[in-house]
Amino acid sequence: MSDLQHAKAILGDLIAFPSISAESNLDIITYCARHLEAAGARVEILRDPSGKKANLWATLGAEGDGGLVLSGHSDVVPVADQNWRTDPFEMQEEDGRLYGRGACDMKGFIACCLTKAEDLARIAGQHPIHFAFTHDEEVGCLGARALTDTLAQRNLRPRLCIIGEPTEMQVIEGNKGCCEYSVTFSGLEGHSSAPERGVNAVEYAARYIARLLELRQHLVARAPAQSRFDPPWTTLNVGRLQGGVAHNVIANHAVLDWEFRPITSDDMHFVKSEVASHVDTLLAEMRQTHPQASILTETIGEVAGLEPMPENEARDLVFGLTGHNEAACVPFSTEAGLFQALGTDVVICGPGSIAQAHKPDEFVSLDQMQSCLTMFDRLISDRS
Repeated sequence: MSDLQHAKAILGDLIAFPSISAESNLDIITYCARHLEAAGARVEILRDPSGKKANLWATLGAEGDGGLVLSGHSDVVPVADQNWRTDPFEMQEEDGRLYGRGACDMKGFIACCLTKAEDLARIAGQHPIHFAFTHDEEVGCLGARALTDTLAQRNLRPRLCIIGEPTEMQVIEGNKGCCEYSVTFSGLEGHSSAPERGVNAVEYAARYIARLLELRQHLVARAPAQSRFDPPWTTLNVGRLQGGVAHNVIANHAVLDWEFRPITSDDMHFVKSEVASHVDTLLAEMRQTHPQASILTETIGEVAGLEPMPENEARDLVFGLTGHNEAACVPFSTEAGLFQALGTDVVICGPGSIAQAHKPDEFVSLDQMQSCLTMFDRLISDRS
């Protein structure tokens, strides 16, 4: 069986695991663990506090610092309310494309990693090769945050990391971060004929939103002159506002969902500081009428972006393996910034297109899978 046929078979198995973020991913992690153990890897399954989710950390070669991480997330987005032509959890091949939920985002890359694991074992030696397969990337990079925290506690710092997000095998050296929040406003209900006697949670949520929109304009002005992102500034989006019960009742409850995607750590700190200051102002006003009023913020996820660096050994390695000589930046978020925070050189490169991710009839092409396998073949050849 050729490597491509092997990878295709593994991808079919991976797609069959309905590892939607809201569900357990233990079955797919166990499947990956068995493949890597068969290749001689030392495998750890690191469960989250619920016991229903897990990260996989596996190593070929020597223990300790250094080495190369091949990283991918095991979870996928839901298929509900999407019009799929076929069963999204049963891989279908058509016209050189492999269809199924997660085909490109990012089970195609994981399938290539598992296919080449035995060959990679031959070159690990004193320069280990690690596999990091995580949970809950799609809902805030929760698994990668836990995994990188564990590595930091163990004083393990991988030297290089390839994140296999779908880039059509193009080299990506920067991505925006993603900070997501749900904010709950609790006020005091009453009759709409006497608004001054109540605390209208929807109105205060609207004032919060107004400040966010002001900050959005500031962020446009803060865009670095040489920014390579599209758009070149930190973006901010108001996703959902829900509150109130009727047109003649002062709303005592509202929930706001919003997010922003920083291009620099300075922008992340700027937005968080400005919002916190505004919350203090709003809360002081609310409590003049109702001392029990509150504004509670739930952080869904805070992930710093991957900041392009002048010196990046991982980027240069993948240049050599793919034949590309230019790297780009992308606006979507990945787990890369969490590995960069360890002091690891990180690059993003994987099979498939982000344009297919999260959509019905998601697919990865056989050509893209072969390109990823060829990248690993060149790595093995260079280090043999």
